[in-house]
Amino acid sequence: MLARLGVKVTTIERLPDLAEGARAKLRELGIPEVDVRLGDGSIGEPEGAPWDGIVVTAAAPSIPDPLREQLAVGARLVIPVGPRYQQDLIVVERRGPNDWQEWSDGAVVFVPLVGEGGWSEREPRR
Repeated sequence: MLARLGVKVTTIERLPDLAEGARAKLRELGIPEVDVRLGDGSIGEPEGAPWDGIVVTAAAPSIPDPLREQLAVGARLVIPVGPRYQQDLIVVERRGPNDWQEWSDGAVVFVPLVGEGGWSEREPRR
């Protein structure tokens, strides 16, 4: 959606097959300008930082510091944070080099963010 609105979008996928599938689907839909990268999205992507905004589409147990640090001043990070089966949608706005404001935009439930800044793959599933 953001790419269709003219925003330059970079997305990170941790599994090679899913990354390639995303690239193929985006080409099929006529949205080839989305940069699909392979990596650990739970720690962001220093190459390209600072980012004008970060949207995380999986839940983390806490806000990963690397994501917070990769925000440009004036930018926002939106991330579901909390226990595996109930989170708050947290908005973090960077207001200065070492100044962040946080608030909740309500309760949500997302799939778990797996990686260094998220949940372990070994966590038990329900």
